[in-house]
Amino acid sequence: MNESPNIARIAALIGDPARALMLQALMSGRALTASELAAVAGIAKATASSHLAQLVSGGLIVARAEGRHKYLSLAGPEVAAVLENLMVLAAGQGTVRAVNVGPRDPALRQARHCYNHLAGSRGVQAYDSLAARGAFDHGPQGMGLTPAGAAIFTALGLDPAHLTAASTPLCRDCLDWSERRHHLSGRLGRALLAHILAIGWAKPVPASRALQFSSAGSAAFDRAFPHNLTAFVLDAPALSP
Repeated sequence: MNESPNIARIAALIGDPARALMLQALMSGRALTASELAAVAGIAKATASSHLAQLVSGGLIVARAEGRHKYLSLAGPEVAAVLENLMVLAAGQGTVRAVNVGPRDPALRQARHCYNHLAGSRGVQAYDSLAARGAFDHGPQGMGLTPAGAAIFTALGLDPAHLTAASTPLCRDCLDWSERRHHLSGRLGRALLAHILAIGWAKPVPASRALQFSSAGSAAFDRAFPHNLTAFVLDAPALSP
C-alpha cells in the first residue's frame, strides 16, 4: 500500500490554466472575490465558482464571508512557496537566454508582494544585506535569527521578540522568481513588508502585485539595507524617510 502524500491531486488542481491564473492573482496577498478572480482567468463567474470550490476542497485557498461578499485567499505561506517555486521552474521552460526570467514588467521585477512578504530585487537586496551582516544562522531546526540579526531589526523598529508566535517559522528563505536568489519570508518577512508599507516607503500598485517605492522611501531602504555594507551604521535613523 502506498502511504505517500497524494501530490498528484495537488498538481492537478494547480495544473488547470484557469485555476493557475487565479492562484497567481492571490499571490498579491490580497483577498479577492470570485468575480474578480473570474475576470483574471477570463472565464464566466459560474465556471470560476466551480474551480474555486475545488481549490478550497484541496486546501489551496480559503474562503471567508464579509457581509454579502465572499473573499478568497491562499491557504497559507506554504501554498505561496509552492507557487513561487513553480513560477521559477516555468520561467526556465522553453527559453534559451537565462536572463529572460521572471516578469517583464520592471515594477514587478523591482518590488512586489510574494504573498505577504517583499520580493523582487528589493527583497533580495534586503536578504543579502542582512545575511552579509550575520543576521541568519542555519541549524538543525532550520533557519534562525542570530543576536546580531535581532539587533538589526530592533534598530529598524521591529523587535522580533514581540512578533506573535505562530506555526509559521520566524524567518525563512524563499527563492525569488525573477532574481533566482533568496528573499526573506516567514513571520519576520511579513512584519518587514507590513512595516515598509505602514511608514510609507512603498505602496501597492492597484490591480498588481507590484510595490512602488517613493524616492524618499527608496533612499531610506538603501540606508537600512545597503549594498555597500561599509556605509551601514547600526544606530542610524534608517526608518526615517
